[in-house]
Amino acid sequence: MNFFFIMRILLFIVCIYVMSAFENVRAEIINDIEINNNNRISKQTIITYGQIELNKDYNLNDVNTIFRNLYETNFFESLEIKIENNKLIIDVVENKIIQNVIVEGVKSTQTTKSILENLFSKDKSPFLINKVKEDVDRIKLSLNSIGYYFAEVKTKTNENTNGTIDLIFNIDLGEKAMISQIEFIGDKKVKDRTLRNIIISEEKKFWKFISKKKFLNKSLIERDKRLLKSFYLDKGYYDVDISSSTVEYFDDNSFKLTYKINAGEIYIVNKAILKLPQNYDEDNFQRVNKILKKIEKRNYSFNRISKVIEEIDKVSLSREFEFINAEVIENKIEKNKIDIIFKVKESDQFYVERINIYGNNITHENVIRNSLEIDEGDPFNELLNAKSLNNLRSLRIFADINIDVKDGSDASTKILDIEVKEKPTGEISLGAGYGSEGGTIGFSVTENNFLGKNIKLSTNIRTSEDTIKGSFAVTNPNFNYSNKALITSIENTSIDKMSDNGYETNKAGFSIGTRYEQYENTFFSPSIKTQIEDLTTSSKASDNLKKQSGNYFESKFNYALDFDKRNKRFQPTEGSRTILRQGIPLISDEYALFNSFETEKWVKLKNDMVTNFGIFGRAINSMNDEDVRVTDRLSLPRNKLKGFKFGSVGPVDNNDYVGGNYAASINFDTTLPMLFPGVETIDFKYFIDVGNVWGIDYSSTLDDSNKIRSSTGLTVDWFTPIGPMNFSLAHDLTKANTDKTESFQFNLGTTF
Repeated sequence: MNFFFIMRILLFIVCIYVMSAFENVRAEIINDIEINNNNRISKQTIITYGQIELNKDYNLNDVNTIFRNLYETNFFESLEIKIENNKLIIDVVENKIIQNVIVEGVKSTQTTKSILENLFSKDKSPFLINKVKEDVDRIKLSLNSIGYYFAEVKTKTNENTNGTIDLIFNIDLGEKAMISQIEFIGDKKVKDRTLRNIIISEEKKFWKFISKKKFLNKSLIERDKRLLKSFYLDKGYYDVDISSSTVEYFDDNSFKLTYKINAGEIYIVNKAILKLPQNYDEDNFQRVNKILKKIEKRNYSFNRISKVIEEIDKVSLSREFEFINAEVIENKIEKNKIDIIFKVKESDQFYVERINIYGNNITHENVIRNSLEIDEGDPFNELLNAKSLNNLRSLRIFADINIDVKDGSDASTKILDIEVKEKPTGEISLGAGYGSEGGTIGFSVTENNFLGKNIKLSTNIRTSEDTIKGSFAVTNPNFNYSNKALITSIENTSIDKMSDNGYETNKAGFSIGTRYEQYENTFFSPSIKTQIEDLTTSSKASDNLKKQSGNYFESKFNYALDFDKRNKRFQPTEGSRTILRQGIPLISDEYALFNSFETEKWVKLKNDMVTNFGIFGRAINSMNDEDVRVTDRLSLPRNKLKGFKFGSVGPVDNNDYVGGNYAASINFDTTLPMLFPGVETIDFKYFIDVGNVWGIDYSSTLDDSNKIRSSTGLTVDWFTPIGPMNFSLAHDLTKANTDKTESFQFNLGTTF
């Protein structure tokens, strides 16, 4: 007991002593301030930042507040504050000022600029050793994002005569980390070949000397995961989990990129319900309800959900519901069934105060602003904000986009911070095709964001046994802010059949046109095309062909109506598309009217088979009883009549396939997912093609209209180490004696 009694007495004495010390501090009234060792920061600046007042009682908490205020300025390396005889004494050691931040070892101006923008240390800012260490980590993280996983960063400082320093980051980039292998594991239920077409990352190949998609890139990997998840959601795999992406390092400084996928089961939409506020008229949402009925009892599809939201968005605009939001509530009711509720509600009333755009080092700001559905001063609408994000993504010129909505200067406004990350937008590609009767080679160069204006440049060259065709096109997708594309192009085609058929021709021209959405899913594409042609014949040419020898000029008005109701543009599985085209001569040495009709229908069956049925037809006829020139006559495209050599079907004159005034085909194909399901890199299709080319102006004896050509066979899509390959094995069912068949065809395409 004596021991505990003594301890209590000691504790009491310590408490009295501490309280008396606090009392002494609290009793001090500051009537003078002394600052020591401040060479660069003035006394008044220190008093201001420290919020120090004379003739005021200062206790320990107040002194701590002064210390914290001054330390947070980052002006000082160390501080010591004390009170003696009513005088506040502050001893400081100032941080040096950075005169210049310099990056060494990086040749790319854009990379250097990106590094500097991401640093805490800036020109004319205080030198803080802990922040410099953070900057080293930031630089490494930034370089990792563009593939430099082996970069080393060292820092040093140079003293300047004015007491400042230069902060230097010396960077050894090392070699870029490349992806040598991409694999997909888990219960993925989809073949690797399909998944490779979904993601952006790609494996390194020796010919891919331009593509940056082969470099290991964290942001690209995250985007791959989002694309994979969207793909599975659109196929009905509601519980899909892209749980991880792992990277395995190899000794040759390359990596294996692995995506683990658990697809789960396909979900069926049990009910799709629209809930409206009580004061809303349901008649305004009739079209939305019709779409909801169509998605019931069908596979869950993220794409269909998005279309419902788009339709609600259209109603909100047409009916002037400025403050509206749609919440999608998804309730799983059974193992693979789901109820979807689209709850429309009025959102809080905010207006857009300001829109800030960051990260667009190349892209002009107006390109981004023109893609937004809302502008400064407009009512803020969640639906339109989401649509703006989708519009920016559809430009396909940004690697990543983020829209951050912040509170404005008052309670009724919002500020939108849009941050974009640009990506390389140029591409070089090579394509080759070969059949049992010859081959073709194609080469193209594209740039999708020329001068940062979202203008697309495209150069294409294609050559075959007797033809060379080249073109250069410029497309402005939003000319003069009209939401209409302006398309201009020049082209040249040379055909040399002098040795075999006695003629050669050279055709050159240019065109200007536009394309825009006239109505929902209906696109109109008018253009004016002007061409000149020089057709030369020799003694080997037929008498009828010799009559066409000479120079020609033609200016023609062309248009197309495209009714596009596919569920997606790449590899559609449902929907239809119909295209009507017509070419009307305006000024011509030969007035020939061109007409074209093409329609396709896709249907997805329960066993994942996707069937396609198409009808194709074209006609060209003289309007002034002149013969249609040999270069204007028609033939069937290669994919419309497989099993036959391109351009070697139909009327023959002097051993030359001169084409016809009419060409038509009926096509059917279906995927065969049950065929070799374990082969990850190959997909199979079965096809039946039926077609014909017939009709000649100048001779009825050459007409071959009564003979229908047909073929059947398999097409194989194969992801090979050198790129995606497509080849067909076909057997002709019916043909004419003069036709040239081609039982084997293949096409190979790759990018650099």
